[in-house]
Amino acid sequence: MEYSAATSVQVTSFGLEQCLFAITVCLDHRMRIWNANDGQILYTGDLLNVERTPQEVGKWSIDPSQSNLIQMVGRNRGQRICATYSPIGPGEFKFWKIIAKDPHTVIVEDLFPKNTLLPPTPSSSDIWTLADFILASPAEGSINIWTLWKNNMTYRVQRLELDRKNMAQTWEDSWDGVFPDAGIPAARTSGSCDSTDVTEKWLQAILQPGRFTKATLETALSIYERGLGRPKDSSKGRGLAESICSVLGATASLDRGSSGAMDYEQFRASSETQWRRFYRLLIELDRQRGEAIGLALDPNADMTWVVCTDLLSAITDCSNLERLCHNQPTPDEEGEHQQAALVSSAVSFVDGFSDNYVQLCNAVLRQEIFEESSKTDLERIQYFSDKAGFWRGITDDDCAQVIDALGANFGVVTDEVYRAVLDLIAAPPEAKRRHLRHPLTEFGRKLIMKGVQDNIELQWKVCFSQLILLVHMEFEFDCEEEALHRRVDVGTVFRELISALKRLELLKWLARTELSVPLFRADKGSPQVLSRKGGEESQVVTALEANVGHLLGFDNVKNEPFSVSITELVANLCAPDSDIEVSPTLIQCSLVKRERADLALDLAPFCDQNPFSVYVQGRVLLALKDFESAAINFRKAAIGMGTENVQSDRHSCGLLDDTEWNLLNQGQAKYYSHIVALYEEHRAYSYVLDFARLAVQFLGFARGNESTKADMLSRLFNAALATSQFELAHTSLLSIKDEALRQCGLRKLVDKMCETYHNIELASLPFPGMQQDVDTILAQRCRNTMDVVDGFPYHQVLYSWRIKRNNYRGAASVLLDRIQKLRSAGEGDKITGEGILDTPVTRQYLLLINALSCVDPKQAWIFDEGVPWVHQNGDVADKRRVVSLADIRKQYQDELDRIAAIQNNQFGFEADDMMELV
Repeated sequence: MEYSAATSVQVTSFGLEQCLFAITVCLDHRMRIWNANDGQILYTGDLLNVERTPQEVGKWSIDPSQSNLIQMVGRNRGQRICATYSPIGPGEFKFWKIIAKDPHTVIVEDLFPKNTLLPPTPSSSDIWTLADFILASPAEGSINIWTLWKNNMTYRVQRLELDRKNMAQTWEDSWDGVFPDAGIPAARTSGSCDSTDVTEKWLQAILQPGRFTKATLETALSIYERGLGRPKDSSKGRGLAESICSVLGATASLDRGSSGAMDYEQFRASSETQWRRFYRLLIELDRQRGEAIGLALDPNADMTWVVCTDLLSAITDCSNLERLCHNQPTPDEEGEHQQAALVSSAVSFVDGFSDNYVQLCNAVLRQEIFEESSKTDLERIQYFSDKAGFWRGITDDDCAQVIDALGANFGVVTDEVYRAVLDLIAAPPEAKRRHLRHPLTEFGRKLIMKGVQDNIELQWKVCFSQLILLVHMEFEFDCEEEALHRRVDVGTVFRELISALKRLELLKWLARTELSVPLFRADKGSPQVLSRKGGEESQVVTALEANVGHLLGFDNVKNEPFSVSITELVANLCAPDSDIEVSPTLIQCSLVKRERADLALDLAPFCDQNPFSVYVQGRVLLALKDFESAAINFRKAAIGMGTENVQSDRHSCGLLDDTEWNLLNQGQAKYYSHIVALYEEHRAYSYVLDFARLAVQFLGFARGNESTKADMLSRLFNAALATSQFELAHTSLLSIKDEALRQCGLRKLVDKMCETYHNIELASLPFPGMQQDVDTILAQRCRNTMDVVDGFPYHQVLYSWRIKRNNYRGAASVLLDRIQKLRSAGEGDKITGEGILDTPVTRQYLLLINALSCVDPKQAWIFDEGVPWVHQNGDVADKRRVVSLADIRKQYQDELDRIAAIQNNQFGFEADDMMELV
C-alpha cells in the first residue's frame, strides 16, 4: 500500500458552485486537499504542521485501521474549519482554517500554531484510547469538539468549546465530561421485612421495560441451563418469565431445619443466590451490547450520539439536579456548595442503611404517600421515625459524617437551602411555557421514556434520602431549643418531599408496566390508520408511553437544541409541579377501555376522592366483577355525579360516550339510570334492581321524565324476572303505562313463572286489569301443547288459575281438553294408582265432574272444542259441541267400564263386536 493512500476523507464544496474538494489524511501522516473533479492535488502538509525528512516517513506512518482522523465544520462560503488528529505517540490535534478561492486555489492556515493540543484522558489511573472525535458548530462562530475514549468495553465522552483567544488555558482545564449511563442498578437483597417475594422482586428487576432485550434474556437462560448440567428445558407454549422461574426455581428446595420446622430463611437465601448469579450473567451479556463504536452528530437537532454495537446513546444536557449530583466534589457555582453538602450527605447517610431498614422505610413511606392523615406535620414525622425505626441501625460514625458535612447542630441547613434543593426537582420554567406544536415520533417517545426512567431513579434517590435525613435531624438534638423545627419549616419540607415521591412512585409504576396496544401507521398529512396484515397488529409499550406519550413534544424544533429540550421535557414530566397532567383516574379509564382493569386496580391508591375518581373506581371494580364493591363506590359518587349544572371537561379516554356523559350531572335519577345500564351489561341483575329502584324513586312524579321512567321500570321488571322476584316483577309491570310494553312483559312474566314452576305464586298474584290477558296467554299455551305427558303442564296451571278465580266452567274446559289429549297419547290404559280404575284419564274426569258440580246445574255445561289435529285419514276433527255435566258423568262411567272390560279380557276384535259384560 502506498504511503499516499488516504485513510480518512472529508468531501465538501466549500459553498462554491460546481466545485467539489476532497480533504484526506494519508498513511504518510500528511493532509492532502484534492480537486475531486480533475484529481489535482491543491495542498499537501504534515498533520502537525511540522517539516519532516523523507527518512522519517516510516516512523510517522499511520495505521490503515485509523479511519476517522479529520472532521470539518463551517457554513461560510469558501471557508471551513478543519480538525485533524495524529494518532502517533500520545496523540495530538490540529485545527486548520481552509479557504477555497476558486476550484484550484486553497489556503490552509494553522489556527493555533504555538499550541500543542494533546487531548486529556478521562482519568489518569486507567489506560484510555481515543476511539473517535467529531466537530460541532451549534451556533455561528462556535465550535465544539467531542472525543470518545475507550478502555476495553468501557467508554467515556468529553466535550470542549473552543476559545480561540485563550486556547491554551481552555484546552487545559475547560473540558466537560459526559456522565455515563447509570447502567443497571444492583438489586437489593431480599429480607424478612421485604413485602415482595424473592421471585417477584427479581422478575421486576430483570423484566423492567428497556433494561434487557429478549435475546439477552434467552441467551442468559440457555447459558445458565448448560451451567447447571441440565438438558435445555422446553419452553414451547410458555412465556419467558415462566421459563426463567422454572429453571431457577428448580435449584432451591424448602427443607426442614434442625428444629424440624420448615427453614424458610434458608430457602430465601438459596433462591436469592441463584437469582443474583443469573442477574450477574445478564449484566455481563448486556455490557457487550453497549460497547461504543463511534460518535455521530445530528447538526440540525444539535444532538450528539454514541453509536454502540446494539444500541444508540443520546447525549443531552444535564438538568440542575443532575449537574449538582454529578459534580458534587466541585459544584459549578459557589452557592451550590451548601446544596451539594445537603444532597450528598443524605445520599451517603441512606447508603449506609442495611437492606432491612431500607425496606422498612419504604413500607412506612407507602403509608404516608397513599393514606390520608389527620396528624400534624410534626406528628407525621414522629410517626415515620417510630415506625421505620432506622435510628436503631445508625452508628456514631454515620452521625459524625452528617455533622462533618452540615456543621454542628446542622447549621448549614436552612429554609433557603431546602428551597434551593426542592427547586432542583421543580419543573423548569422554560419547559412549562412551551406549547406542544411538534409531537414525538415513535423513536422520540422511546428516547424520552428512557430519559424519564433514569431521571425517576435519580430524583427518587435524592428525595427519599432527603426525607430520611430530615426525620433524623429533627430528633437529633441535645436540648429542645436546638431542634431543627425551631429554625426550619420542617413540616412544609416534609409535605413537599412526600408530594414529589408520590408523583415519582406513580411514574415508576407507569414506566415498569407494559401494555399491548394496536400498532398504528400514519402517513404525513393523514390521520392514523390501524395497520392490518392478516389481522390486527400490536406492539408492547409501557403504560407511561401509552397514556402520556401523546402529551409530549416540542415547541420549536428549528431554534431550540434538542439536547436541552429533551432534558427540560424529562425534568418537567417528573416534577411535582409539572404542567403535564398524569391523572391516575384518566389512566384508569384508559386501562379499563383496553380491558386491563387488573392494572387499573393497582392505580387505586394514587387516586383522590373526588366524585369522578370514585365513580371510575366503581367502573374498575365492575370490570373485575366485584359488583358489591363497585356498588359502594357508585353510591358514594352519586351526590357529586348527580348534581346538576356542574361543568365537566368530559375527558375519559373513550370510556364514556356522549350518551353516557349526558346522563351524568343531570340529576340523581339519570345518574342511577346510567349505573343500571352498566350493571345490566354485566347481567348483574340483583344490582340492576337496587339502582333501578333508586332511579324510579328519584324520578317520582316529575314531568318530562316519562321515557326515562318507562325505561327504568322496564329494566326493573326484567331484572326482577331474571332473579325470580316475581312479586316485584308483578308490581313493576303494573307501573308500566305503555300498553305494548305491558303485554310483552306480561307474557314474559307468565312464561317465566311457568318455566320455573312457580304455579302457586302465579295463581295468587292479583294482576288487576290483566286477569283476562293472563287467562288468554295460558289458554293459548294449552291449545298449543300437544304433549301433555312429558311437556310442561300448562293445563294444570290454567286449571289452578281459573279455580282460584271461581271460573269453574273455564277450569272444566281445560280438564276436558287435557282428557282428550291424554287419550290421544294412550294414557287412558295406564294404571297409576292402587286401583285398576285409577288412570290419568279417570283422575281428570273426577276433577272435571267436581268443577262442574260447583256451578248452578243449569250452567253445568261446557263446550267440547275437540283436539285441533288432523286424523290420519285426512278428515278434520269435528266442530265443537256442548257437553253437560250428565254427559261428562256418562263418559266417565263408560271409561270405567272400558277399563274394567280390558282388565277382564272382555273386548271385541272388530269395531262392531259387542263385548259381553259379566
